[in-house]
Amino acid sequence: MNDLDFQGRSAIVTGGAKGIGYATAERLLGSGAAVCLWDIDEPRLTAAAATLSAKGEVHSVTVDVADAGAVTSAMEATLDFCPVVDVLIANAGISGIIKDAWDYTLEEWNRLLRADLTSVFLCCRAVVPHMIERGYGRIVVVASIAGMEGAQTNAAYSAAKAGAIGYTKALGKELAKTGVIANCIAPSAIDTEMLGDVTQEYLEQVVLARMPIGRPGRPEEAAALIAWLASEDCSFCTGAVFDLSGGRAVY
Repeated sequence: MNDLDFQGRSAIVTGGAKGIGYATAERLLGSGAAVCLWDIDEPRLTAAAATLSAKGEVHSVTVDVADAGAVTSAMEATLDFCPVVDVLIANAGISGIIKDAWDYTLEEWNRLLRADLTSVFLCCRAVVPHMIERGYGRIVVVASIAGMEGAQTNAAYSAAKAGAIGYTKALGKELAKTGVIANCIAPSAIDTEMLGDVTQEYLEQVVLARMPIGRPGRPEEAAALIAWLASEDCSFCTGAVFDLSGGRAVY
């Protein structure tokens, strides 16, 4: 693992109890950051915080990041732990519902957009003024290759992730002269529990078949890219989308 200097830095990682969020928290802790995990799954969150505390300073807040009031309260609680927040990793989200685009119920559509797009807006809204005031910040949004290409039979997820990409591009431009940088990553399949939400046939024929590398990514590979984007070394990239698709992206 290459060293990145996060000494004296504090980070919020949403969806930090498992998967990419957990791996990212672990990577940031290993580089010297204090980390506050935000997650809706309280038992998993408690277990993750207990395990990760062996690696550094860890705090946790149980929060539904798609609920405006809950995010405001979570930010207040986090500032009690860490008076300065330098980094936001907006990773929390849910997997798509596999069906034809015209067959979604309004409830299903709204659930996907709330979890995968509104949550990004709410977390950034909570953190950005704090970062602007200090003149420093790093925001990394975990989007998806589906948001760039559109994934067949996964339209609501694709739309939500496309929205997260567009939001990050706009946010990065707006913040460009403030010392706060916002970028996003666009993974294809990453070997986390979320892969269990699709059938093996869908995974092999729709996802892996389009990835020249021929395998899912590992959470620690995603964490490595996120950590660099969250570091001081990333100083000239903002409003950008970084591919993490094993060669799937064609542009």
